[in-house]
Amino acid sequence: MSTPGRSGLVFSEPLLFERSRPGRRGPAVDPPDVPAADPRELLGELAREDIEGFPELSELDVVRHFTRLSQWNYSIDTGFFPLGSCTMKYNPKLNESVAALDGLANLHPLAADEDIQGLLALAHELESALAEVAGLDLVSLQPAAGAQGEFVGMAMIGAYHRQRGEPGRDRVLIPDTAHGTNPASAALNGMQVVEVPSGEDGLLHPGALEPHLDERVAALMLTNPNTLGLFESEVQALAERVHAAGGLVYLDGANMNALMGVARPGDMGVDVMHFNLHKTFSTPHGGGGPGSGPVAVRANLEPFLPSPVVRRDGDRFVLDGDRPLSIGRVHAFMGNAGIWLRALAYIRSNGAQGLREVTERAVLNANYLRACLADTYEAVGDPRVMHEVVLTDRRQQAHGVTTSDIAKRLMDHGYHPPTIYFPLVVNGALMIEPTETESLESIDGFIEAMLSIAQEASTDPEAVKSAPHRPIVRRLDEVRAARKPKLRWIPE
Repeated sequence: MSTPGRSGLVFSEPLLFERSRPGRRGPAVDPPDVPAADPRELLGELAREDIEGFPELSELDVVRHFTRLSQWNYSIDTGFFPLGSCTMKYNPKLNESVAALDGLANLHPLAADEDIQGLLALAHELESALAEVAGLDLVSLQPAAGAQGEFVGMAMIGAYHRQRGEPGRDRVLIPDTAHGTNPASAALNGMQVVEVPSGEDGLLHPGALEPHLDERVAALMLTNPNTLGLFESEVQALAERVHAAGGLVYLDGANMNALMGVARPGDMGVDVMHFNLHKTFSTPHGGGGPGSGPVAVRANLEPFLPSPVVRRDGDRFVLDGDRPLSIGRVHAFMGNAGIWLRALAYIRSNGAQGLREVTERAVLNANYLRACLADTYEAVGDPRVMHEVVLTDRRQQAHGVTTSDIAKRLMDHGYHPPTIYFPLVVNGALMIEPTETESLESIDGFIEAMLSIAQEASTDPEAVKSAPHRPIVRRLDEVRAARKPKLRWIPE
């Protein structure tokens, strides 16, 4: 267990290094039947003769250690992940099985087109399905994540303006409620970011764009629904003004799980967008990847799509790399096929009506959660939200309890904390997204925990301010951890 006030961990059982005993081994391995490789011949002076302090352990010691660590970890398979904006929802095991089929998982990435017709057909099918959901014309599966999808989208917008003889269009208008990757994606493409303030209602209004709609505007980057969980109701008017000024409209499609099957961005005036497959189509999320962030575009941006593209040629499919205006390859091969195959399995499993029901359930769950908590925690925005709800700690601050305290106390109730202090335009934000996969009983349990913490904040605030008390890791000295981090184990 841990000790209060420490910036590291103190365990009741010895760590692997402390369990080490000279000569302790796992199963013996027969000598290889191929010549042994000497790393010194490859690494030269970088090779180490020995690793000082390397632990000597039995197989059982190692298995128990890592099994214990896995049980301490929190996952979507063990509990509710209320992370607003990140959308951590359950990934059906059927999707995993489909992506692991031998005929897909064991394909060589350099196989000729004629030997991967099945995979190309599935890629083409997914591209068509995503284009229909977006209300746009074409899709590329190459981008390896939503953030790379943004980068690709902005690169295509830049190429579009240069091809039209307007290289001076280098300004990108981004609302103050945007995801942090939006300005980064624009800046990495050499564009100038112009932050546009949203209104008091949390929405972007056409009048706010007027001072910036000149010959330098390249695009508006819009998230809809925005990071407050609100639908940008004036999106068509925004698009019309940007188009009239010669710019394009980019949609950060991270929150498409609030629109899928109900409304299409292309019908709202969007020219290019990316999907976060993990957020909308239930593919794995986190752990450093792999990910997938397909990009959908209108036909006028088709020449600039990453190369190669999957093209149907009669009764067969080919990878077409003869694209002189393409922004080029942005990912090896066809993107992370194992991830987008999971998304296709999800789409096929649900069907068109099922995808609509997914959206309806996600929106219903968020509004139910908001209705149950708005009398206790101050809620942001209109009483009707989309897929997520933003609460604040304003009422709890009267007792000295902050958003961070509430998040840590939730861990004592067995819940992963929600996203906190985001979006930045809201002080003390708690951003919660229940997703469509959580049952009523699951959401009710989370609501009960939140109400209990609010009650505790007024009657016993110290219990909240000193949380968490139950997890393996107690409250850390966050300032010390940031200034003097311990990045590896050092014996005392």
